[in-house]
Amino acid sequence: MWEYAFGIPDGLFIKGDVPMTKEEVRAISLSKLRLKKDFTVWDIGAGTGAVSVEAALYCKEGRVYAVEKDEKALKLIRQNAGAFGTLNLTAVPGEAPEVLIDLPDPDRVFIGGSGGKIAEILTVVMQRLKAGGVIVINAVTMETVHRAQEFLYAGGYEVETILVNVARSVRVGGSTLMQARNPVFILSVKA
Repeated sequence: MWEYAFGIPDGLFIKGDVPMTKEEVRAISLSKLRLKKDFTVWDIGAGTGAVSVEAALYCKEGRVYAVEKDEKALKLIRQNAGAFGTLNLTAVPGEAPEVLIDLPDPDRVFIGGSGGKIAEILTVVMQRLKAGGVIVINAVTMETVHRAQEFLYAGGYEVETILVNVARSVRVGGSTLMQARNPVFILSVKA
């Protein structure tokens, strides 16, 4: 069994060609969620399920719902959940926001992918999020950041937005170079 700490190495997850939140960004995003052991968590646009797996490992007395529309990704979520023994993680097939209707109300919501429907997703999330709940949104495009901020500011919410730039060392010949990963915006808001 994995000794738990945020930021499980990427190489321990089954990835395929499905997007995955990288370990450094995942560690920051999970810390911003301010999880507790018994929380119900939604991971919307779950990709490989890396965030879901880590949330489920932490929320041992709670439930994590990994919402994903892509069949290949759903298979990876189930494989990763099995590999880490996260029996409290449920892969939810379907597209947000429609599929969110049947899920239990969340304490925390992570949005890793929105399919261009960030405002529609946030509308449902804000209706269902428990009092004092937290939402964390990862975005790689300025448009998603803008739409999310616009929606949240219009609702009177305070939004913390950070930009994470990570570079990892790679050996080339006899030298070590730093190879940049895509920058990621992390938005967090307390309802």
